Parts: sequence; C-alpha cells; structure tokens
Amino acid sequence: MSLPFYIIDVFADKKYAGNQLAVFLDAENLSSEEMQNIAREINFAESTFITKLDRENNKAAIKIFTPSQEMQFAGHPIIGTSWVLINKIFDNSPENIKLNVPIGEIPIHQTEDLIWLKAAQPKFWDIFSKEDFTLFSNLKKEDFENQFPIQEVTTGSAFVMVGLSNKRALENLVLDKDKTDEWLKKNCKTTHRGLYFYYLEGSKLFSRMLCIEHNQLVEDAATGSASTCLQAFLLKYHKPEFELINYQGDYINRPSQIYFKGKVKDNLFNIEIGGKAQFVAKGEWEN
Repeated sequence: MSLPFYIIDVFADKKYAGNQLAVFLDAENLSSEEMQNIAREINFAESTFITKLDRENNKAAIKIFTPSQEMQFAGHPIIGTSWVLINKIFDNSPENIKLNVPIGEIPIHQTEDLIWLKAAQPKFWDIFSKEDFTLFSNLKKEDFENQFPIQEVTTGSAFVMVGLSNKRALENLVLDKDKTDEWLKKNCKTTHRGLYFYYLEGSKLFSRMLCIEHNQLVEDAATGSASTCLQAFLLKYHKPEFELINYQGDYINRPSQIYFKGKVKDNLFNIEIGGKAQFVAKGEWEN
C-alpha cells in the first residue's frame, strides 16, 4: 500500500528551522501499530495520519504519534497538518477548518501566513518545590523566578511549568537523565511527561522542553501543546490578557517562533497559539 506524505517545518520562519512534521494522507486503513512503526521510522518529534477527510465541510480527523506513543493532543502536528490541508488538500485554501483529535474537535484558522489553533480548557495540577529540581539539574535556588509556582498543567497533554530568573540559566541548563526520569515517573499524572522551562523577559518568552523518550533525554524544537499549557499558566498567574512570541529551539539549532494570543475571564480561558509552516518535501510511502 502506498501512502502520500508531506514533510513540513512548523513554527518556522524559514525552511530547516522549527519542528519537523511528517503528514500521511489516506491512512484510514492503517492500524495503530502500523502508524506507530512509521512514526518510529521517520523519527521526528511527531508524525500525523489523516484518517478521515470531509472536503465538503473542510474537516479532517487525525491521529498523532511520537516515535514511542500516540498523543491525545499536540500543537505542532495540528498546526502543520492544518497547513497541509488548507494549502495542499482542501479546495480554495479555506481560512477556517476543523480537526478532530482524540481530545475532541479543534477549530483552526489561517490569517495571512499564520495558522492558529484554539486549545481546550486547561487543568492545573500539582505544585512542586524548587528544591526538587536542584536534585536532578544544575539549577541553583537563585536560578528560579519567585513570582509563579512550579506546576503541572494540561490542555490535553501535560507539562510541568518551570520558570527561571535569567536567560543564562535556561541556556546552560543540564539535566541528569536517570534522576529526571525517576522524578517524572514519580510526580507526573500521565504517561506523557515533559518539563517546560521558560524565561519571561518583558514581552518576549524563551523556552525549552525536555522529556525522556526511548530511555534518552530529548529536547523538542517547538512544542505547541506545552505552549498552550504555558499560555494558560501565564494567564492565570501573570496577566489575564496578552499577546507575545515564544522563542524555542534556539539551543538545538532549530529556532522556532510560537505566537501567543490569550485571554481569561470568569475562569474561562481563550487560548490560541499560532505559527508559520514551511513546505519541505512530498513523496510516497510504501507500507
């Protein structure tokens, strides 16, 4: 069986930046095991599989896989897949489409060269002590910012938000893989576990996402799902309304820009993230 696929760089101002994504069409007859095998072979942070296409109503259903597991929600795969659908698949490049993922329907719109998604309502889970992080990283107490808590947040995929007091601490961050893995397994509520370190400087936001995958410490170039969690977190603790750009991936030579546009009122969160996508390649996959 032959599957058409596209390769896209997501949250990228130019090719060979941002987060890579493989988008597979005509995947309705693939089993989850086959999708997982393909995602492992591609070995990008995530790959997506379009399992249902409604051209008349500009809707699609997708499944999202990392090399090791299926995801319920992930930002850069949704942004990248939406770019492919809007610009390569659907007629007349519609401004608005809807994507169905395991957590539900995600509204998408394109404004000029930015693709925007609206995230689900967040949940705010456990708060952790700064001392925990000094045990499995090179961070010292003075490297943490003191205004906000360290907390696990989810909008479909969960991440622990860790605020730092200076950009140098973010740049020089080192984690012990085994101790990090032990802490994540002990403290995080889901099988998907990630740490999102950030430094907020005025209207600029700098971040790094690290997790354990296949017993390796890996860093993501641009993490849309973590960005929706961080936006919710900042709306709760920092400002009830703001727009800014989150810069991620600089320290692994995949510079990325994730646009934030958020508001909270009466505990109802309006969380939008946006990004550009760059077309890299297309081909046929022999399965």
